Amino acid sequence: MNPLSVTGILLGLVALATALGLLWRSQTGRVREIASGETIIDVSELVPDAVAGSGATLLQFSTEVCAPCRATHTLLDALAKHSSGVNHVDVDITNRADIANRFTLLQSPTTFILDASGVVRARIGGAPRPMELSAQLERILRLPAAVA
Repeated sequence: MNPLSVTGILLGLVALATALGLLWRSQTGRVREIASGETIIDVSELVPDAVAGSGATLLQFSTEVCAPCRATHTLLDALAKHSSGVNHVDVDITNRADIANRFTLLQSPTTFILDASGVVRARIGGAPRPMELSAQLERILRLPAAVA
């Protein structure tokens, strides 16, 4: 094989990998609003003794060996402590394939923001971006009770 064609193939693969990496990075941690509001989650079914927030619940799905999960836990816990009516629930899915399949969890951490009724209003794949997370939480907390 011609050395120039091998070099061209390698450069093409590097360019493709770079483009895919940049695309993945741009999407990780972004808040995706869930418009349908069809999924209702009772957090006590996932974690015994877990209590949903009276205004919103930050539901985190984590695994044992996950550095971003620990950082996300710290962020969500602090946000819940500083926000009235907000609770943080962390679900370890390391040995819970049933939960991963039920909610189509493809990465950890994954965070759902639930309203006061337990309806999933937003989903975040990867470590959340703090500003986006705070803005989305404030929006959910302002929802009228009839909509929430």
